[in-house]
Amino acid sequence: MRRRALLLAPLLAAAAAPERVLTLGGAVTEAVFALGAADRLVGTDLTSRYPEAAAALPKTGYLRALGAEGVLSLRPSLVLASADAGPPAALRQVAAAGVRIVTLPEAHAPTAALDRIAAIAAALHRDPSPLLARLRADLAQVQADIATLPARPRVLFLLSAGRGAPLAAGADTAADAMLRLAGARNAIAGHAYRPISAEAVLLAAPELIVTTDDTLAGLGDAGALLALPGLAATPAGRGRRVAAFDALYLLGFGPRLAGALRHLALAVHPDAALRPLPSAGAPAG
Repeated sequence: MRRRALLLAPLLAAAAAPERVLTLGGAVTEAVFALGAADRLVGTDLTSRYPEAAAALPKTGYLRALGAEGVLSLRPSLVLASADAGPPAALRQVAAAGVRIVTLPEAHAPTAALDRIAAIAAALHRDPSPLLARLRADLAQVQADIATLPARPRVLFLLSAGRGAPLAAGADTAADAMLRLAGARNAIAGHAYRPISAEAVLLAAPELIVTTDDTLAGLGDAGALLALPGLAATPAGRGRRVAAFDALYLLGFGPRLAGALRHLALAVHPDAALRPLPSAGAPAG
């Protein structure tokens, strides 16, 4: 009996040892913190900037341009990766080195966002029930409030990609999903992110322009954004209606989704009376 216990001891110790977790994707990292498992993190990618403690962790590089050496240098035993992490060849190298990789699907709907958090909790052997119950209550209330709003204003979402002109968000993007969930109509047709001409901007006639803080900072300010071709002559341009948000907060579909929806809905419907979230409000990011 004693011999058997001695043989099992190393296996039990290995099973009990906390995994060294590396997260790839800001929303994935945020979920790990929300689940109370931040103590297992050994690093993240550069998109993981929230909460503040995540920004201070060692970084492996940009989410879509990872190097296997950089990932392996942090000696993770588990990698939790968003669907757009890559390139695939680098992740295959990491997996070939014996590191377990769990890839999480994209989430462009509240149910998918909750399912992703549950999947992260399962990989970490954490009980997600308290967190999911709070998030469901927040989402149910804000969605019920938004459903009572009478109008669906036309909104144009612009996002910078590098140093080029901002791109407009069409269907099948997180931005489009958020606009629709917040009681708005996407002012443009089409799919994905694509350049938009001055003529198309004028035809879209947005009543509000939504963008990210980084996009606005790259251009200079809201005035520089409205100076882009066609924007000044739109209803949003004439009314100087521009709303900027932190990209992860607005587009991440993470634990702060209900708060992001509420804040976006208030930007789209400035006169709306939306109740505070049951969880006593979400951080503004």
